[in-house]
Amino acid sequence: MNDLPLADLDAFAAVARERSFRTAARKRGVSASALSEALRRLEARLGVRLLNRTTRSVTATEAGMRLLERLSPALGEIAGALDQAASERDKPAGTLRLNVPTIVARVILPPIIGRFLKAHPAISLEVVAEDGFIDVLAAGFDAGVRYEERLEKDMIAIPIGPRVQRYVTAAAPDYLAKHGEPQHPRDLLEHTTIRHRFQNGIALAWEFGEGAAAITVAPPPTVLANAIDLEISAAVGGLGVIRSFEEFLLPEIKAGRLVPILEAWVTSFPGPFLYYAGRRHLPAPLRAFVDFLKAEQRHSERYGMFP
Repeated sequence: MNDLPLADLDAFAAVARERSFRTAARKRGVSASALSEALRRLEARLGVRLLNRTTRSVTATEAGMRLLERLSPALGEIAGALDQAASERDKPAGTLRLNVPTIVARVILPPIIGRFLKAHPAISLEVVAEDGFIDVLAAGFDAGVRYEERLEKDMIAIPIGPRVQRYVTAAAPDYLAKHGEPQHPRDLLEHTTIRHRFQNGIALAWEFGEGAAAITVAPPPTVLANAIDLEISAAVGGLGVIRSFEEFLLPEIKAGRLVPILEAWVTSFPGPFLYYAGRRHLPAPLRAFVDFLKAEQRHSERYGMFP
């Protein structure tokens, strides 16, 4: 008897307490016939009558009264447990695990997670920053952040951070004074450069412009690294031309340690996206983060700015 359907036991208790199929059905939002069928199944499984039914009344039998007395506390405990589980939607807790590119970890994510964690103090955050391309779910992450061309097609993606970013080119004043300023991307083939190599060993060529007007060059590097701090330091030290996210180079440009060049060839592209599997029931921390990002996106659209 340990495999008695919980729904049938709950239906019996509801009818026994209300002493009416119709009243119990109305309160539960089901039909009276559904409750009657549930009771029929339960009595058949137990081999005993639990309710006496007439056209005018429904009353529990002696066996039904004993069952109701034992059953009510257990059903109450179950209802309380379900209510507590449902309350996690309003007060989510747990750990949110994200895999993000370096640019996102350094520039985009910090102000966002500051606001998010203050709004959800019961959530903790684990972030791994890497520029490689991995299966985030297989690696144990709840979600990842990537740019549009790297999004997996079977995932759900929502914007995170600025909707437009730029790639810019720069060099140190001393380097330009010594080697001259390139006027066209192809001129970079005659210059030394500082280029980025991803963790998988790939060093992408530099692409300037968009569409049919795009130009791709792969100038010889003086420094080839996967550490942006080292790359920026090398550029500031006059070792060559650097091309990277504007957010990385802007502090050095503002300080005068780097000078923007090839400004007619600045490349704009869509900002990053948070992506995750399209499961119906997301982990509570991820659901809270998704809802938070959507609210911030609505705010930015309403006021014409990224918050």
